[in-house]
Amino acid sequence: MISSAIEPARFRQVLGHFATGVTVMTTMDDGEPAGFACQSFAALSLDPPLVLFCPARESRTWPAIERSGRFAVNVLAEGQHRVSAVFGARGADKFAAVEWEPAPSGSPVLQDALTWVDCAVETVFEAGDHFVVVGRVTALGEASNGRPLLYYRGQYTGAAPVKADVLSWAGPDDWL
Repeated sequence: MISSAIEPARFRQVLGHFATGVTVMTTMDDGEPAGFACQSFAALSLDPPLVLFCPARESRTWPAIERSGRFAVNVLAEGQHRVSAVFGARGADKFAAVEWEPAPSGSPVLQDALTWVDCAVETVFEAGDHFVVVGRVTALGEASNGRPLLYYRGQYTGAAPVKADVLSWAGPDDWL
């Protein structure tokens, strides 16, 4: 089997060279907020508006999202590395450390997030040691002028503007 030839530590090291944004997925489960930090998030489709994220099979929060059928994606701002650390750790009440308000679905929207996306679970696929969750976007937060929190090569970082016309070559089908 091909996958057995790939060492997990080497796989993590190589893919660590791909910078990702940091999000916190949230939901309400039986009246209690639940959430986890997630780097595996992406826009999927404009029509219909779909996003995806990939929780680990052993995630303690994924079952809460699955039960509720709804979730909010909180896009973290550059200075929110502590928020990411709280939601990335196993622990009791992660929401004691943050202020939040409900999205239209009731899912928590974290204070000072760059923006948020409210979703309904549309489809779930099994994929190795994770699930691929497709969500239909039901509401959007306002966009902030701040910069995103990024994760690169095992540590948090920020984005610096690059003065380049990188989209001059792109056609309407090339970027979401």
